[in-house]
Amino acid sequence: MAAEIVNPRSDSNTDQDGGGEPLDSFDPAFALHRGGKMAVQATVPVRDKDDLSLAYTPGVARVCTAIAEQPELVHDYTWKSSVVAVVTDGTAVLGLGDIGPEASLPVMEGKAILFKQFGGVDAVPIALDCTEVDEIVETVVRLAPSFGGVNLEDISAPRCFEIERKLQERVDIPVFHDDQHGTAVVTLAALRNAARLSGRSIGDLRAVISGAGAAGVAIAKMLVEAGIGDVAVADRKGVVSADREDLTSVKREVAGFTNKAGITGSLEAALEGADVFIGVSGGTVPEEAVASMAEGAFVFAMANPNPEVHPDVAHKYAAVVATGRSDFPNQINNVLAFPGIFAGALQVRASRITEGMKIAAAEALAAVVGDDLAADYVIPSPFDERVAPAVTAAVAAAARAEGVARR
Repeated sequence: MAAEIVNPRSDSNTDQDGGGEPLDSFDPAFALHRGGKMAVQATVPVRDKDDLSLAYTPGVARVCTAIAEQPELVHDYTWKSSVVAVVTDGTAVLGLGDIGPEASLPVMEGKAILFKQFGGVDAVPIALDCTEVDEIVETVVRLAPSFGGVNLEDISAPRCFEIERKLQERVDIPVFHDDQHGTAVVTLAALRNAARLSGRSIGDLRAVISGAGAAGVAIAKMLVEAGIGDVAVADRKGVVSADREDLTSVKREVAGFTNKAGITGSLEAALEGADVFIGVSGGTVPEEAVASMAEGAFVFAMANPNPEVHPDVAHKYAAVVATGRSDFPNQINNVLAFPGIFAGALQVRASRITEGMKIAAAEALAAVVGDDLAADYVIPSPFDERVAPAVTAAVAAAARAEGVARR
């Protein structure tokens, strides 16, 4: 039986008026979450002793013996090739920050049902009660035999970079930190279409990214991989540049492959004459800085719930505006990417997700828009049924082309 939900605004399990009603009675979010959002469902019947003897003992022993003799058969005779572990330590949950593993579970359950809804991929939420890099890596390595892929979720930077790298070195299944790469894939897809709408290419653009965390670093890497004209990344102290002495190892790496123009100083200074603003910081950009951007600029202000630049302000100066919110056009939503990316990787039993697979996902996602391209439609809706199949097919083909597919 589900535990009673305690009203966080009261010392007892009553509403703020003292009526004794649980939160479910006046908050639909609590009503929806009561008891959790997912369950395990069998795919085969167990109606009688014959079914039981096949699904469990003695029939299951024959399958186990075959897998012991030929380990690759695990992909054919278990759910391994169709299930992903959604792993977090609860240190960077949505806009809530470090709220711990238990409080992160509603988000991980939500992620799991999005995998199923939009990609047909089963997923299991796993919230770990540890935050040390090697502890997380060792734990996931030991869990890996049960899964076809690992989706790292809501793990704070810079640890997330090291955790992903170390895990991928240790396991032969895809490891994908969605906060980094999912965001980058969807951003690149939208930017490709925005450029196409304006008669330009990615190579014609100079971009400025506000935020040097997981998403900002991944977006910068992907834009460079895709051939961006130039991109600068700014953190709280200004543009990440090689002359700064306060950079972490990750930011030093970023300084090495970005900012060909050698811009220094503040974010606002970098935006002067820039073609693209990409916000993944949660800060606020002054209107004057947006006004100083190049004519026909693009503003992707993706912080939630409050974009770095409000769309009403951005539309005064920008040709294309995107946010992370569902109540404005052009939502940069990771659900457009990760279900199809994993579905494609699992389909061909990929050992990893490469840069080429991510670029292919972005190109396929951008192509869904097709001839319907418009300023308020540079990226499709998550509910567009063409999205997941297109991304899945593109990722599977790229995995084969890059030699990481095993079937």
